[in-house]
Amino acid sequence: MAVRVRRLALLLVQLLVLVAAVSGARWQDFLRLPSEHSGAGEDVVGTRWAILIAGSNGYYNYRHQADVCHAYQIMKKGGLKDENIIVFMYDDIAHNSDNPRPGVIINHPAGGDVYAGVPKDYTGKDVNVKNFLAALLGDKSGVTGGSGKVVASGPDDHVFVYYSDHGGPGVLGMPSEDYLYAKDLVQTLKKKHANGGYKSLVFYLEACESGSIFEGLLPADIGVYATTASNAEESSWGTYCPGDELPPPPEFDTCLGDLYSVAWMEDRFVLFRFAALLSPTVLSSEAAVLCEFCTRSDCTELNGWFGCSDGHNLRTESLKQQYEVVKERTSAQDTYSLGSHVMQYGDMKQSAQSLYNFIGTNPANDNATFGGRDNSLRHFSGGGRVNQRDADLVYFWQKYRKASEGTAEKREARKRLLRVMARRSQVDSSMELIGGLLFGSDQGSKVLGAVRPAGQPLADDWDCLKSLVRAYEEQCGSLAQYGMKHMRSFANICNAGVAAEDMAKVAAQACAVVHSETPL
Repeated sequence: MAVRVRRLALLLVQLLVLVAAVSGARWQDFLRLPSEHSGAGEDVVGTRWAILIAGSNGYYNYRHQADVCHAYQIMKKGGLKDENIIVFMYDDIAHNSDNPRPGVIINHPAGGDVYAGVPKDYTGKDVNVKNFLAALLGDKSGVTGGSGKVVASGPDDHVFVYYSDHGGPGVLGMPSEDYLYAKDLVQTLKKKHANGGYKSLVFYLEACESGSIFEGLLPADIGVYATTASNAEESSWGTYCPGDELPPPPEFDTCLGDLYSVAWMEDRFVLFRFAALLSPTVLSSEAAVLCEFCTRSDCTELNGWFGCSDGHNLRTESLKQQYEVVKERTSAQDTYSLGSHVMQYGDMKQSAQSLYNFIGTNPANDNATFGGRDNSLRHFSGGGRVNQRDADLVYFWQKYRKASEGTAEKREARKRLLRVMARRSQVDSSMELIGGLLFGSDQGSKVLGAVRPAGQPLADDWDCLKSLVRAYEEQCGSLAQYGMKHMRSFANICNAGVAAEDMAKVAAQACAVVHSETPL
């Protein structure tokens, strides 16, 4: 009897191999345990929605809009309709006078145009906190200007949110210089859940201290799964920057992307290098073999690097699997040298879902398999990545460095660089002085720099935090994208019980001193 069973099993395997050979599929795809499916390749019920936002402006922030445009192209290839994709971007990059490729935006040194076809739902001053939260909630009456599109999702729908920008502890930036506070964002997610606004929602967040947006705030029972570029205490990183091991084309003076963002969008992007440059038209047999690990037959070549990308099968790759891949690449292969700690928050059960449920998939990649963290090909780790907060300095320095000596352009570039650095110094010095005035010179820095244990939210009273920030800015000027790094200090001042009126008084005193000593 046992012999007969073994013979029948062998015959079944042979039959599967024969059927697979005829159909062009892999025999393993015909033989899976029920537990191996997990709904990964199944059609979703309801509609896929996506809301994509770049929360900055200025050519030196090129990378944020490049990230969002690339994300749109992925959604579009995945089968999402424009009516279900809402895009927020200031739209001052593609046609900027500094752009060496007018009308084109790229997100990779050897990449193509990601700007073409991107809908301009909310641009310029319409990229603001009020419109974003209303669009996310699905509140058409709450948006002003723009296309009026909102995430009008229902209880069977899957929602994908991607936000790329500057941030600080507890806040995200906006080009209008208002701030999106963590408490307001999470409250909107809670309200959307209470309204039956989705079956599941995924939030990918690129910003400095982005973990602080969800730390201690995002519940595990509202069907939201979030990953962030960094933990609650560290910067995130720009990549493909001037000076990188894989830099942008020489005509670009700015970073093309952000590390976490390109990691999730490229995901299975594999880069490899050979000691000698190979012919641009003929790959060696070694390179050809390596390309077999990619799911596209063609390879990109740039300065001796070869790669292939956007070839993963989103039907079989789960959110958790992508998280692990992105975490490794963003950490610089677990060294955290020029890298950050990618984090996950919310409902961890959602991470078992396939990416396909949220962003669809390119049918050309349906036969690809997930390689996992142990892929034998080395992921690009690179060198010279740039702290997000210093990426604008790279741009201003490049403008100064490239300008001809003795020209008005050189003098203006120098003046602009020094002005940006002086403003940074003003903000840092004023906060240091405020800490001393409020808590004494010995305790000031300790109170302002204190970090709460993991799992606790940044602030006890978020309205107090908003009030203190307003009080400071009324006396000292805008914190802007660099100054958001001090939001933890404001939260700690609130947590210590300091009132907005007292903050206004010491801010006026401190900034009068600092501004007189460090004029712009």
